[in-house]
Amino acid sequence: MLLADLGNTHVHIYDGKRVEHLAYDDAIKKYAHRPLRYISVNHSIEAEISWLTEWQNISSAIHLEGAYGTMGVDRRALCLSHPDGLFVDAGSAITVDVMEAGEYQGGFILPGIAAMLKSYADISPVLDTELNREVPLDSLPLTTKDGISYGIIASIQAVIKKHQKGKMVYFTGGDGKFLSALFEGAILDETLVFRGIRKALKKM
Repeated sequence: MLLADLGNTHVHIYDGKRVEHLAYDDAIKKYAHRPLRYISVNHSIEAEISWLTEWQNISSAIHLEGAYGTMGVDRRALCLSHPDGLFVDAGSAITVDVMEAGEYQGGFILPGIAAMLKSYADISPVLDTELNREVPLDSLPLTTKDGISYGIIASIQAVIKKHQKGKMVYFTGGDGKFLSALFEGAILDETLVFRGIRKALKKM
């Protein structure tokens, strides 16, 4: 059985071995006639895929103890992957959530790195730059590009470390590999959401 996470722009499909990231049209073309269970944060897509009779929305089955009502189903599934830890999904937005003994403790949302860069460009064309992923964090920058890069990277690192408190940190998402390198012993695993879905399905 294929599992899928329907995001705002892409479909992430897990076959038990690897995760495939596809545009919606490509995912439908390739998997329209394959049995597939999915969760979705993209409510506008439901009418468009209603003809996919082999696809089943199981979002309502993703129950997380302590979660608040409007918490995204992808975040709930991510937190179900392990009973303890701090979970970071670094995509178009960066979500940070904390679990203890199988119960959700709370979390917060930051703009993603691309969104942060765009916000600088929106302030002034002078601040329109790319991220320097190698900017040193142990000294103050001396260029605009490095100043922006430092501001973005150091602030993300600092707020996550503030809430880490000895917990294992798990990363997923497009910028997960980059951000995970900022934390000693962090685990990068793009199957985390699907591990959570599998746990929820076992309880159905």
